[in-house]
Amino acid sequence: MISMTHSLILPEVAENMKGVKHKIVVLSGKGGVGKTTVATNLAVSFAQRGKTSGILDVDIYGPNVPKLLGLEGQHPVAEGESINPILGPLDVKVMSMAFLLRKDDDAIAWRGPIVAKAISQFLSNVRWGNLDVLVVDLPPGTGDEILSILQSIPNIDGVVIVSTPQEVAVLDARRAIQLVEKMGVPILGIIENMAEFICPNCGKAYKIFGEGAAKSAAEKYGIEHLGTLPLDPRVIALSDKGTPFVIVDSESHSAKSFSRLVDRLANKMQLE
Repeated sequence: MISMTHSLILPEVAENMKGVKHKIVVLSGKGGVGKTTVATNLAVSFAQRGKTSGILDVDIYGPNVPKLLGLEGQHPVAEGESINPILGPLDVKVMSMAFLLRKDDDAIAWRGPIVAKAISQFLSNVRWGNLDVLVVDLPPGTGDEILSILQSIPNIDGVVIVSTPQEVAVLDARRAIQLVEKMGVPILGIIENMAEFICPNCGKAYKIFGEGAAKSAAEKYGIEHLGTLPLDPRVIALSDKGTPFVIVDSESHSAKSFSRLVDRLANKMQLE
């Protein structure tokens, strides 16, 4: 049996990723909490700050990064055994299983070993080149893909946990935190998404999903509460259109909250 902290880093992966300075993994205990929205806007936010940035979508069964970045229908070009990533907004390098499908809504019916092999190829064959930061968007839960990616990436800076304020979401986030700790990977902090809804008419904030659970989890496990993000219909609409809200809605409450969160994260990573 492979121990939880056992490394599966292949020499070809280490060689291919030696030009990537920082690696962040974005994880959630359950789906529907806005994990991919956070991951894509993180990658774009780093690019806004003058950093060379990339995002790897390893949600093999539900790859949505291309949709959120307006890159649907594109396909990467292979050169020999190497694959050139697609360039997204602000020249963010992007790779996703969705780029390899014939149609965006094709279903993938793969078992664990094949998924692990695909993840390994994304790490070893994609031409990431020299990057300041690579954001890795994981599938929700604590399954095989999570174990494979955490064991396969060299020198991970840490994991960012995304949750909503609901008790059930935070319960799953707690499970994700415990898994990451067992894997021996650092946790950079937890982001509380959809923390409040601000009425566009009266400006009053409504905490419709409750409050306090994510902060309590952070305190219990001794990890940083990186910040909160509001439930913003405009963010949802922009994501559906494939437009990162941090670019086109930079003066909004959501974008400013996200910017403060990114600043904290960059400082924690010592991203110069």
